[in-house]
Parts: sequence; structure tokens; C-alpha cells
Amino acid sequence: MQKNLWTRVLPFALYMAFIGIEDGLRYLVGQSGDFSEASFLFLYPVKVGLVAAVLVVCWRHYREVRFSDLLQWRHTVLSIAIGGGIFWLWIHMTWDFATLGESQGFNPNFFAEEGMREMMVIARLFGAVLVVPVMEEIFWRSFLIRYAIDGNFMQVAIGRFSVFSFLVTTVLFGLEHHLFLAGMAAGALFNFLLYRTRSIAQCILSHSVANLALGLYVLRTEQWQFW
Repeated sequence: MQKNLWTRVLPFALYMAFIGIEDGLRYLVGQSGDFSEASFLFLYPVKVGLVAAVLVVCWRHYREVRFSDLLQWRHTVLSIAIGGGIFWLWIHMTWDFATLGESQGFNPNFFAEEGMREMMVIARLFGAVLVVPVMEEIFWRSFLIRYAIDGNFMQVAIGRFSVFSFLVTTVLFGLEHHLFLAGMAAGALFNFLLYRTRSIAQCILSHSVANLALGLYVLRTEQWQFW
């Protein structure tokens, strides 16, 4: 039981710990002295690299993630559509009352060298499209939504519905993000997709589509606050 819990919690906890480290450093140095904005951006590839490594090490424990589910094309089309819808909501639900704090964004233009900028963009896309969706869906849609139903969460079927678990994961998923209202909308839609498909792989796909669309939008418009 403990191993099943920690293999699903550890990648997410590590990711959040790095966010805390970055916030702490920003507070301590006040973005002055020897620390430039570019220095903080270097934390991102380190963060996603370590989280990716933990996911690889723990992968054999994620038996609920079956990418063969993506062969069910109707579900896959729904996943892609929901991912696109979440992207649309994300760039439009930007009202002041729907945000928490200020977003630092991720602006690669802080690097003067073109090669470094390209490497940081690649790292950001890799994290947003391939690492974060896997890490978050394993935590939210595999672990927490089932744990909120029964502490012995491995005995709870993937996609089992309860009002309490739906509300808990929707609200907390939203509060994890700067655009918390858009985050809640995304959490509710990912939960709906889980109930509809009973597939973590489909949720990962939808999450990846949303993040890829957002990444491409940011690169085209240079609205770095969304990153």
C-alpha cells in the first residue's frame, strides 16, 4: 500500500518542492544581486529532468496507465477535443478575480544566446507536453480522486464517481495554478473525461494536447505569462 501511494505522490511532490524552492529564492534575493531572471529559468529543466527520472524508475508500478486505450478512437477524439477546449478556456479565463498572485511566466528571451533560448524552449515543451501531464494525471486522476473515496485507493476502480472526490480534485487542481478558475474548469473536464473513458492514458493525452496548444500559442504570441 505504501509503495503504491508514494510512487504516485513522489513525482508530484518533487515538482511542487521545486516550485517552493524557486519562490523561496525569489523572496530571499529579491531578484537582485547575483541572481538574474535567467538564473531562475535554469531550475525548470532540472525540475522536469528529475521528475521524468522518477517517473521512469516508478513506471512499472503504474499498471493503470494503458496507452493501448488510445486505440479506442472515439475516446481519443473526445480527449483531443477536451484538450483543445481546455486550451481555449485557459487563454480566455484571465479575469483579475480568477487569478492567484502574479505569474512569473517563462520567457526564454532572458537568454542572449539563440542556442540557449532554443534549448530552454525545448525543455519547456518537453516538460509541459510529456512530463507534467503524466505526473499530474497519475497524481490527480489515478491517486487522489480514488484516495478521496477510500484510503485503500488501489481497490477503487479507475473512473469511479463520487461527488466528494470530484469536488476535492477539481478545487485543489485549480488552486495549484495561477489561473485558478481556469484550473478548476480544466480539473472538472479532466475528471469528466476520466468518468467517460475510465482511462488514465486518455486523460494524459488530453492534458498533453492542452499544454501543447498553449505552448505553441505562447511561442507565437509571446504572451509568456501563460507559461
